[in-house]
Amino acid sequence: MTRPPTAAQRRVIDAADPVTGRLRGTEAQLAALVKRGLAFRHPRPPHDHFLTPEGHRVRQGVMQVHEPATEAPATAGVFAARVGGEETAPETGPARRREVHSAWQGLLELRRMTNPDGAVERPCGWERTHLVQASALALEAAGHHPAGRGEGGYRVRETPQPEAVAVYEPDSEALRTCAATLEGAGWQVSEHREPRTGTRYLLASPRRA
Repeated sequence: MTRPPTAAQRRVIDAADPVTGRLRGTEAQLAALVKRGLAFRHPRPPHDHFLTPEGHRVRQGVMQVHEPATEAPATAGVFAARVGGEETAPETGPARRREVHSAWQGLLELRRMTNPDGAVERPCGWERTHLVQASALALEAAGHHPAGRGEGGYRVRETPQPEAVAVYEPDSEALRTCAATLEGAGWQVSEHREPRTGTRYLLASPRRA
């Protein structure tokens, strides 16, 4: 998202229900927010629209979206959980912790609103289409340290398997702690070794039941 919401869109976001994130607006406004990733359309009738975790952060003023002076990547200004090993990573500190906490609370609300039984202990459809981002958010929100330029810290990576990510952490105890965190967040986790290198890693998939 390279532009801030329009004034009309911002009014729709600000008027969202503070608990559920339910939105009211014209079809064009709601469709534009969905396109920007700030809202989603509920799959069940009456097909209301709700804020996504990103939308909740915009409403709370946690996420700052700026008009770029020059051409910038399409993801500029959009919150992203740390997957580990990024070339440029956000600064750590209280502001980042608040941002991550807000993102995690928004994701729990998204689970409550979109899981058929309203369960917050089980991943929702959004997480199944954003596996790396969702699992990384669970780890970062729990206080795990993502890998930087050095060797330590977790790294979350895509895998060829459907609905599965790989989590690497060179410290065996930290790897087990990552597994416990993901299991507590509703993911099914198993530990494996790469056949050629012997490197331990976790294979994690969002639990369905």
